[in-house]
Amino acid sequence: MAGAIASRMSFSSLKRKQPKTFTVRIATMDAEMEFSCEVKWKGKDLFDLVCRTLGLRETWFFGLQYTIKDTVAWLKMDKKVLDHDVPTEEPKTFHFLAKFYPENAEEELVQEITQHLFFLQVKKQILDEKIYCPPEASVLLASYAVQAKYGDYDPNVHKRGFLAQEELLPKRVINLYQMTPEMWEERITAWYAEHRGRARDEAEMEYLKIAQDLEMYGVNYFAIRNKKGTELLLGVDALGLHIYDPDNRLTPKISFPWNEIRNISYSDKEFTIKPLDKKIDVFKFNSSKLRVNKLILQLCIGNHDLFMRRRKADSLEVQQMKAQAREEKARKQMERQRLAREKQMREEAERTRDELERRLMQLKEEATMANEALMRSEETADLLAEKAQITEEEAKLLAQKAAEAEQEMQRIKATAIRTEEEKRLMEQKVLEAEMLALKMAEESERRAKEADQLKQDLQEARESERRAKQKLLEITSKSSYTSMNSSTTALPTDLPSFNLISESLSFDFKDTDMKRLSMEIEKEKVEYMEKSKHLQEQLNELKTEIEALKLKERETALDILHNENASRGNSKHNTIKKPQAQGRRPICI
Repeated sequence: MAGAIASRMSFSSLKRKQPKTFTVRIATMDAEMEFSCEVKWKGKDLFDLVCRTLGLRETWFFGLQYTIKDTVAWLKMDKKVLDHDVPTEEPKTFHFLAKFYPENAEEELVQEITQHLFFLQVKKQILDEKIYCPPEASVLLASYAVQAKYGDYDPNVHKRGFLAQEELLPKRVINLYQMTPEMWEERITAWYAEHRGRARDEAEMEYLKIAQDLEMYGVNYFAIRNKKGTELLLGVDALGLHIYDPDNRLTPKISFPWNEIRNISYSDKEFTIKPLDKKIDVFKFNSSKLRVNKLILQLCIGNHDLFMRRRKADSLEVQQMKAQAREEKARKQMERQRLAREKQMREEAERTRDELERRLMQLKEEATMANEALMRSEETADLLAEKAQITEEEAKLLAQKAAEAEQEMQRIKATAIRTEEEKRLMEQKVLEAEMLALKMAEESERRAKEADQLKQDLQEARESERRAKQKLLEITSKSSYTSMNSSTTALPTDLPSFNLISESLSFDFKDTDMKRLSMEIEKEKVEYMEKSKHLQEQLNELKTEIEALKLKERETALDILHNENASRGNSKHNTIKKPQAQGRRPICI
């Protein structure tokens, strides 16, 4: 009984001693973490816990950011977490981000985790267009981002379309050009292939070395007013304070480097910048929100401290970190070289294996071909043997036929002796037939000559008859005038009338042919005009389609001249005619 009471008392006392906690969610650039924090914890306790979890030692660049009433704020290290104006609901969310930027990333960022976090943050700011980046630099930075993510380019692995789902370029750059995603990918991949051999940390560092030269890199902008009430922008970065026009965040109107600022004072809503050179006027400005003023002051103090720190000898901790980083870098370099050698040896072994396999396949093919050739040779030998046997049998048959032919020749010779007399008689009959044919040919020729003579006599007789008729007509015409007149109308008019009709028919035929030819030409002209009209409609339709894709600022002088001529209705032909009608004009260059 006493033991049970004692155990209950110890449990209740333990319960009373257990500290109260609350849940915090920390969002980094590539992960989220949740921690259970004690109520009494200050900002530094939570910040140190996050840094230990990440393995981060370069803590002076980073901070825990939160948003309140649309204003960015940073967790103060010496103030309790719950004393900040953070939302009451849990988990309370903070963003682990870089608060201060290095002047030279390659010299100042030692740890790989530090480089990686900066790379992710700067990359996001460029893609979100919080840092202005020119198009060509955007493509180069994108190629380093791809190298950091995918490693060395391999055309067998990284095929067309492998970057389709990646966000690599600012939307402003994409919208500025009439280029398809495939065209952008082609240009990024061309640079990506040149980065072979760079490890992830090296590619990310190259990215930061290019990005740190951009005008808006590492600058925090705040809306301010000067003493005259003019609206301006204040930029705070690692190098100093800068005053900008609200419409121009790239080029400051005036700058105050940290080493030339003697003092920055803050009273109520007014800031005062006092330069070291007393001849330079004091610059005063104010902002509308108290929270913004506090944030400006924090950034000024932090950037100024880091500026002075960079110009002093490194602390023991930083020296140790740099020494460890150098050793780690040398170890990784040796490891990469070892892996490269192993990879090269493996590739050589694979090439040797492939060569041996190829040679083996070649030998197998040669053996198969030799085997097939042997089989074909055997088949050919069998065929030749069979053919030789057939030839032998044919030779026997031919020998037998030759013997039979010899016997037949002997028989024919015996018969030829008997028929010699018959041959002489036959030749005599042929000779007689030839003589008879010759006589008939001579008779035919004689008859032909007689026929020609008869034709000639007939023609002369007809000519005599015609002359007699003509003479008879002349005699008849002398006896009767009326008879002559009717005879003239009966005979002579027939031929002229026929000639007129013939001429008329000939004329009409030529006229009809010309009309038909003219109609064909007219028809071809109409078809040509219709085709030209259809082609012009197609060209106009194509011009309308591509008009929306044209960028006016890319037009050349020739494009502009062509468009002006088209709007005036000028074409090649009427522009050629104009100098002839109006005379030559001087050309101004």
